[in-house]
Amino acid sequence: MKLTVFWERMRTQFGEGYADSFARDHVMAELGGRTVWEALDSGWEARDVWRAVCTAMDVPAGRR
Repeated sequence: MKLTVFWERMRTQFGEGYADSFARDHVMAELGGRTVWEALDSGWEARDVWRAVCTAMDVPAGRR
């Protein structure tokens, strides 16, 4: 998954103004105790981060 697609999905799920805040502030066990930004910066693939977000936040199947 390209990062542009990842961020598009994040904005669709969390809203234009909240997606970045969520990515910077929400620490997730599914990402090994990292935020979305920390996981991406440490080399996680965007698709794996998106899957973790979907699991943690119960993203509906149609948006996964």
